[in-house]
Amino acid sequence: MSNASAGAAPKKITTRKLLEMKMRGEKIAMITAYDYSMARIIDTTGIDVILVGDSASNVMAGYETTVPITLDQMIYHAASVVRAINRPMVVVDLPFGTYQSDSMTALASAIRIMKETGAGAVKMEGGREIKESVERVLAAGIPVMGHLGLTPQSIHKFGTFSVRATDEEEAGKIKEDALLLEKLGCFAIVLEKIPARLGAEITRSLKIPTIGIGAGRDTDGQVLVLHDMLGINLDFSPRFLRRYHNLNAEISKAVRQYVEDVKSRDFPNENEQY
Repeated sequence: MSNASAGAAPKKITTRKLLEMKMRGEKIAMITAYDYSMARIIDTTGIDVILVGDSASNVMAGYETTVPITLDQMIYHAASVVRAINRPMVVVDLPFGTYQSDSMTALASAIRIMKETGAGAVKMEGGREIKESVERVLAAGIPVMGHLGLTPQSIHKFGTFSVRATDEEEAGKIKEDALLLEKLGCFAIVLEKIPARLGAEITRSLKIPTIGIGAGRDTDGQVLVLHDMLGINLDFSPRFLRRYHNLNAEISKAVRQYVEDVKSRDFPNENEQY
């Protein structure tokens, strides 16, 4: 029976497949997820990569930044997502404090994620400043996705969520860091909130795929936070965000109707009881 036959399992997305997608000019679609129920839905949509992002700190836990979320919490979210999916590659953010201090801590953190979640890769923010940590994690056979531009874990250093690399000095550093991450062995790089022209230039300079979020249309793929693009979270409205639905309004409407039906004794009716 061929893979195309009825009931055949979908082909798993791998780092090799992502590289092949870049080579043939096929865009990569990546989205965040943090729980089993949502991931199970997303698994059926044709999405290529699911990022279990440390944005869970914001959209799931209500923190102002991504800094507070812990490794244990990331493992909980990632394991929940992995149990739901068949086709997409699952990438998990190493949270703040688990790889910046030293490379052995980075390796131990990455190993825990891979062993305890079943994910396919980890993601790390930064360039030359985390070189040793990236090298050690890669040396253990763990795939690493890089992340340059606006790196939310460093928000207290930046002091703002504004566009990065609008000056030549910072743009030059990001270009150098991108080439370094590729040389070290990263399989892809997220480029966040940088000028579109810079995103295109970096993408052309690399053999590995780039995934943009506010980095223009010429990156090899795009990523959005699920709760933002579905309109569950309405407090975040950057220029790069396209809202595909307004679930905030839909959910509110449904729950209000439920409350009204309970109060008016309409629910449950004769057909909804034993």
